[in-house]
Formats: sequence, C-alpha cells, structure tokens
Amino acid sequence: MKRIFTLACAGLVALATSATAQEPVKIALVHGLSGSSFEVFSRQTQTGFMMGLEYATGGTMAVNGQPIEVIVKDTQFKPDVARAVLEEAYGDDDVLIAVGGTSSGVTMGLLPIAEEYERILLVEPAVADSLTGPDSNRYVFKTSRNSSMDMQAQALALSPDENLYVATLAEDYAFGRDGIAAFEAALKDTGATIVTQEFVPQGTTDYTASAERMFAALKDQPGRKVILIYVAGGGNPMGKIQGMQPDRFGIEISTGGHILAVLPTYKQVPGMEGAIYYYYELPKNPINDWLVKEHFARFDTPPDFFTAGGMSAALAVVKALETTKSVDTEGLITAMEGMTWETPKGSMTFRPEDHQALQSMYHFKIRVDDDVKWAIPELVREITAGEMNIPVGRTN
Repeated sequence: MKRIFTLACAGLVALATSATAQEPVKIALVHGLSGSSFEVFSRQTQTGFMMGLEYATGGTMAVNGQPIEVIVKDTQFKPDVARAVLEEAYGDDDVLIAVGGTSSGVTMGLLPIAEEYERILLVEPAVADSLTGPDSNRYVFKTSRNSSMDMQAQALALSPDENLYVATLAEDYAFGRDGIAAFEAALKDTGATIVTQEFVPQGTTDYTASAERMFAALKDQPGRKVILIYVAGGGNPMGKIQGMQPDRFGIEISTGGHILAVLPTYKQVPGMEGAIYYYYELPKNPINDWLVKEHFARFDTPPDFFTAGGMSAALAVVKALETTKSVDTEGLITAMEGMTWETPKGSMTFRPEDHQALQSMYHFKIRVDDDVKWAIPELVREITAGEMNIPVGRTN
C-alpha cells in the first residue's frame, strides 16, 4: 500500500539524506494510482508535488534543516481502501500532513479521519465544494480549486443575461452535482435560465439520449442556446454531442478546460469560450516559467492541469513549515489560516473560515493550429479571485 517516492535525480536524494540528522517531516500522498481512468490526474499531481518540494527547498528537500520524507499511498479509488491507507499514514507512519485525494467522492470519506487523528489533510486535486463544506472540519485545507470557482468563471465567460438559455450535462456524483449547483448559483440574478439538467453515471460513453433531451429543451428558446458540459472523466461527451449537430438548432457547446490528453477533442469546437484552471502558456510568473522549462527538459512535454496543482500544494506545505512556530498540527493550522503563497498560477490564499485556497481562473477561447496536436485555450483574460463570490463552506 505504500512506497517511498525516490526522485530520479540522485543528487537531490543525496542532499535530502545528508541535510541533517533531525527527524524527518513525514508527508503522505494519498491518492488513486490504479483502478480508474482518473489515475493520470494522480500521477500528474505527484509529479508536480515532488517538483514543488524541489523548487521550494532549493533542491535540499529539507525545511529549516529538517528533511522531508514523502510516502505514497494508493487508494485504488475505493472508499474503504482510501480510509484504511489514510489511517495507516496517520497511525502507523506518523505523517504530519496527508495530501489527497483525486476523486471528490472518495475524498469526502477521508475528512472525518483527519479530524479523528487531529492531523492535516491537504485536499488536492479533488474539486467538490462539499470538501470544505459543513461536513468538513478544521484539519482540512484545500489547494485545489472548487466547483464554485469553475462555475463562476464559466458563467463570466458566457456573459449571462436574460437572453441566455442553458442545458447542463454532468456526472452523477459529488463533482458533478456540486458543480451544477454552483453554476445555478452563479447564474442567479443574471436573468439567464437553466432549462434542463442531465446527470449521467460515471463512465458513460453514450450520450445520445441525454443530448436529445437537451436539444428538445433548448431548440425553441428565443435567445442564445448553450449546452454546458461538466464531465471530468472520459467518454468524449463534447465530441459525441457535437457530432449530433446541435448547430442545426442554433445550439452552442461550452465546457471548462481539461488535461492535454483531452484537448484534441476541443478541435471540434474552434472559437468555443469557457474557463480553465490552468494551461501552461497562460500564467506569467517565475514559478510557472521554472515549471514549464523543467517539465519540458525532464519529460519532453509541458506540465498539465494537475501538475500545477500538485506543485501548488507542495509550495503551500513548505511555506507552512517555514513559517510555523511549532512543527505540529496546531502550529500548522495557525500558520496556514489566512496564509498567502506563490504558485504556478500566481498568489493563492487559504481563506481562514473554511480553508479553501482562493485563486485565479482563466477565460479562454479555443484556437486550432494544425501544427499543435491539441486545441489551444488562448487567453481572453485572467479572472481574479476577487471577481468571484465563492460561498464560504463552513465557519470554524
């Protein structure tokens, strides 16, 4: 169930092991590495996390002379396994901080374990608002964006008014349900209308029936007609719905950004506008410059969606360890509440009330370049945290 993550660079390992004789700070990465198509998200997160530790510590893998030891746990995307490996991390491995998980539904089951053991759970990359909601607790912090950020940014990208009519498509679990609820909230008082909502099981590949129902609900509306897709998994819903020719009814498709492996499907919708969490060419800052350069050098590809998220989580951990007055749970909570730190996306801040990291999103427009194998989400503008009214999930 566990293994110690070893960096490919032997020099970094040597620096980490020789830095000091102090006891290490143990951190567990608790996420799914097998059993789901989402495992690619976890692997990106893990790569970004290790690169983030390297960047933040100048390659020493130590903070204030204290080495960092990373332990990796595979949840297999199973709620019972996830709970067991987190208990193992806190109880047997004595980790100070756990980072994870990938599936919002699985991660929800980890929240009470953090409270039981009184240890930090840093949520990355799971998205659902409920992870910092009423069922969460003071030991949970969240560097990943949440559904409200996705959907408020998406609504801003759509420029909603009384002329906009939307049908929504999402997966029937925490990520999808929270996302559509957040989209409804984002459209409130704009005059826009949601005419129907479709929820499909995870792993759905045939969207024909859902598409036909959405077409029927939209086609006779008097204004701008949009199908909003909020699906994290595979199945290519956008391509399949686009193949059913929604434009014959004057219907557009809109969706948020995705990982590079999915962006080739966006070539079917040139000019589409939406909102994205990260694309490697969008942020302009020294940390992202380093990440892009190093990722290309090591892997011959750009960093992806969740690579940036993993790095952001690592940078938060190091900043907290550098600034805490005591390297224990209570010291970390004090240091992290209200903490601002720099990431590949720019500044993030943990909101004191619910520990959600407030951060920018990006309004994009799809551009197709035949020399690039994926569609390019070209920047329209950065949507800052201050432009989004993100609901407070809980009050400590």
